[in-house]
Amino acid sequence: MYTQGLDSLGKDCLRDEAKDGAALESRFQARVDAEEKIEPKDWMPEAYRRTLIRQISQHAHSEIVGMLPEGNWITRAPSLKRKAILIAKVQDEGGHGAYLYSAAETLGVSRAELVGQLLAGKAKYSSIFNYPTPTWADVGAIGWLVDGAAIMNQIPLCRCSYGPYARAMVRICREESFHQRQGYEIMLFLARGTGRQRAMAQAALEAGFHMATFTCFLALVAPSASLAEAGANAASYTFLGRLAAACGRQFVQSHQCSPSTRTM
Repeated sequence: MYTQGLDSLGKDCLRDEAKDGAALESRFQARVDAEEKIEPKDWMPEAYRRTLIRQISQHAHSEIVGMLPEGNWITRAPSLKRKAILIAKVQDEGGHGAYLYSAAETLGVSRAELVGQLLAGKAKYSSIFNYPTPTWADVGAIGWLVDGAAIMNQIPLCRCSYGPYARAMVRICREESFHQRQGYEIMLFLARGTGRQRAMAQAALEAGFHMATFTCFLALVAPSASLAEAGANAASYTFLGRLAAACGRQFVQSHQCSPSTRTM
């Protein structure tokens, strides 16, 4: 008798929970449609929470790993001015990672857990930062092209539905704009330099163009599998290579002048 009563009570509770869950999800979707911000203490679907944790943590990992290619150039920067600027940029990238880890922590996951997943190889990050940076021009190309492409992808995140993530992205995008300008200034200086400097700029632009194009292009066409596959096949890659070379030559030639005697 008592067991049957408990069973029936449990079924009623489950039905009530299902109704409540549907009502909560309906209100949640209405808030998102109205472009209201979802805050950490607000109710949210579990799938929404998991997706946010995955996306924000991957973004944070990419910011931290993104420090490494440029950090290797701090001791080899061609002048004290360049060294100071590069140190500031690397510090900014570390700060971006900290903002994003903090945003992820509001979803109930610890920073230690996220970093542990990164170190264990279980978490993903942007593979662009695995590319080598053998010359100073590569540092400029990353700043101008890769950071520029990242800005295009990240500006919409300033208006995303989750409040902590959106607010973090506003500051991150503002700082990335300075990084992009720093990279452009490096490439501009090299394009106005000696023949060796112009050749170095050309090679870096061709490599950086590939990275920036796939950073931006694949994000835009991801909803279409056919376009994403077409963008990644050999024919498209060859076309992008030719386009990169042509754009690089155009930039270097259009800014070419007598070799500069200033330091880099």
